[in-house]
Amino acid sequence: MTESTRIRGKVVVITGGGRGIGLATATALQALGARIAIGDIDEAAAKESGAARGFEFCGKLDVADPSSFENFLDEVERTLGPVDVLINNAGIMPTGKLVDEPDQLTRRILDINIFGVILGSKLVLSRMLARGSGHIINIASLAGETHVPGLATYNASKHAVLGFTDTLREEYRDSGVHFSSVLPTLTNTELGSGVTTPALLRAAEPEEVADAVVKLIISPKSKVRVTALAGFISRVVGLLPEALGDRVGRALGSGHVFLDDVDAEKRKAYEERARRG
Repeated sequence: MTESTRIRGKVVVITGGGRGIGLATATALQALGARIAIGDIDEAAAKESGAARGFEFCGKLDVADPSSFENFLDEVERTLGPVDVLINNAGIMPTGKLVDEPDQLTRRILDINIFGVILGSKLVLSRMLARGSGHIINIASLAGETHVPGLATYNASKHAVLGFTDTLREEYRDSGVHFSSVLPTLTNTELGSGVTTPALLRAAEPEEVADAVVKLIISPKSKVRVTALAGFISRVVGLLPEALGDRVGRALGSGHVFLDDVDAEKRKAYEERARRG
């Protein structure tokens, strides 16, 4: 069975699909015959991207609002049919030291990066369980396996996504529903705009993450790391004694990259958008 045969006709919902990883993933899956529904808090971006590429469904979606998420899924299923794959991709990544992070922004990170993933999974899972099939793919981050100064709340949110996804995988074992996490390194999208990649590692491209998602749908497994090198280093560092692992992380740049190398104006503009949703 070819890749396109395994994907053709599947109804795929992608949150945060108006740009970046979400849009690249939607484009890759559409090319293989999937029926695409993208939602984004930025309705204009979703509709512009969807119209330009001929996606079957696009619209506004606030992943932190239960009514918005449920109504979005209802409309997708009325228009395209039952959801086969949900890709929880929406997320924000403001940077800075914890004591400088406004409480409003902390709450927004947790609402989108954690509650949105839990909410979307819960809403679509009840539909998938009734059919005995489906796949929920949560876009986490290698930050969920590491610790990066300047990203304390973001790191916490991605650790939570990994634990949540692995627990669902066991909780609903043999249900016919698959659960997967994707762990990208820093990726060349607006999310990481203005951040300099550590010298020994390159940033991933959105298309690389999209390719990893495609492969997960074709052959489900619990998690995949992008890039392979960054994933390997993350796992090795995690096995080292704490002091040595921390030194290796600092040598690779994790001790300063998100604090010292962020363009101040770009960071300020991004954080303002994050506060607004």
